[in-house]
Amino acid sequence: MESDFPRIEYKHMGSTGEKVSALGLGTYGISDYKRGEEAFVYAIDRGINLIDTAEIYNTEDFVGGIIKRVGREKLFITTKVWPKNLASRESTIKAARGSLSRLGIKTVDLILIHWPHETMSIGDQIKNIESVQREGLTRYIGVSNFSVQQMEEARNSTNSSEIVCNQVKYNFAERAIERDVIPYCNRNGMTVVAYTPIDKGKASRNRGIKEVSRKLGKTPTQIALNFLMSRQGVIPIPKTENLEHMKEIVGSIGWKLSKEELSLID
Repeated sequence: MESDFPRIEYKHMGSTGEKVSALGLGTYGISDYKRGEEAFVYAIDRGINLIDTAEIYNTEDFVGGIIKRVGREKLFITTKVWPKNLASRESTIKAARGSLSRLGIKTVDLILIHWPHETMSIGDQIKNIESVQREGLTRYIGVSNFSVQQMEEARNSTNSSEIVCNQVKYNFAERAIERDVIPYCNRNGMTVVAYTPIDKGKASRNRGIKEVSRKLGKTPTQIALNFLMSRQGVIPIPKTENLEHMKEIVGSIGWKLSKEELSLID
């Protein structure tokens, strides 16, 4: 086995029993599909199976190309419905079918409400996203950018579905959700999927991260991602279309920060 093949850790997606890689891949802003595909295939070959996209990202066709190349069975695919498309059951299902068409698959693994709709009730939004699941277009449903109050409303509004995750912005520098969102999700069997997990490269400026980086011979990016993966129920989804950066990202897996190192970063 190659030396650059890490020992992949897996985490449960919500309380479904479904296991996904403890590190996922985001696709927002991917523009060079050829370069991006090579980078993603590198990560998938090393065990990463969670890929995140959204109808608003205009990258579902990029993910569709990867699915064709590596095989549907190797991947757990998440996409999202934009708030305005949640207006009715029909518009929500239409949006989901559009996503599936661009992805080139019949069913997505997880579909999220991208942002809470500003004027619709949470209950109506959940009812409409549940209709996507009832139609067999997604295996699971979840939310993104929801507060604790909104998550509570969402969970109380479901008919027979489970809200398996909340995707939110979370990184070593922006940690307010540790006070409320993460504890709530941990208590209620919901996964926290963290976008912008390396804060656009700012990890290299953090004193604690730099000190641990020097000690372990890992890059600040690797330290920042491993730090998030050490959190219960948290899965970071960094994005890159650069192969060398992807190698660095994959290098954040297969080892663990000690309590002392985590404390230093804290």
